[in-house]
Amino acid sequence: MPVTIHSAPAPLPETALDPWRGVPVALAVDCAPGARQIDPAIRPLRPAGQQPRLFGRALTVRVSPPDFGAMLHVLDLAQPGDVLCVEAGGIAQWAMIGDILSGQLRRRGVAGLIMDGAVRDVASLAHWEDFAVFARHVTPRGPTAAAEGAINAPITLGGARVDPGDLVLGDDDGLVCLPPATVTGGLDPVRAKAAKEADWEARLVAGESAAKVFGLPEPIKG
Repeated sequence: MPVTIHSAPAPLPETALDPWRGVPVALAVDCAPGARQIDPAIRPLRPAGQQPRLFGRALTVRVSPPDFGAMLHVLDLAQPGDVLCVEAGGIAQWAMIGDILSGQLRRRGVAGLIMDGAVRDVASLAHWEDFAVFARHVTPRGPTAAAEGAINAPITLGGARVDPGDLVLGDDDGLVCLPPATVTGGLDPVRAKAAKEADWEARLVAGESAAKVFGLPEPIKG
């Protein structure tokens, strides 16, 4: 079956997306209603503290390794700020992307890549400050066919449903997908938890006991 390209949904407005910039993935996973955590086994290429943050609308791709046909077609569809989200079955044997395809996505302004499968040329990919890469596997072996796949279809990425146009966040702790309803209506509990955490830390720094700060019940003393 040839590559199928579905119509892209209307993008969420920047005014809805911008308040989520800088929100830690941990807060979104813990507090945002409807947030979908992506398997934490899909990891950033760079060490903790060096990984560029990932933020953008999901551009979804489904491939069946060793065929990477949809990866080629998506190069002409990617838009600035997109995050390429690739369902590749978690397969480790064949890389679906390397520095040539990633470089073209980067030139088109794509924010980064999430690969539930394998990537290669990681010395180049990990060097880019403006293109964040998360992958389940790294392998030197490339694809062997380019005839099949789907673009802009719902996918399963690390056990989480990702629809085209969803907001994707990534940092050193992992990845989360936020559907439109969460983007437009789920920020208040995240902000409330952030304020609570700031208060906890300030009180601990000021010397209050952990029992008082966290409202712990009186322990049984033996």
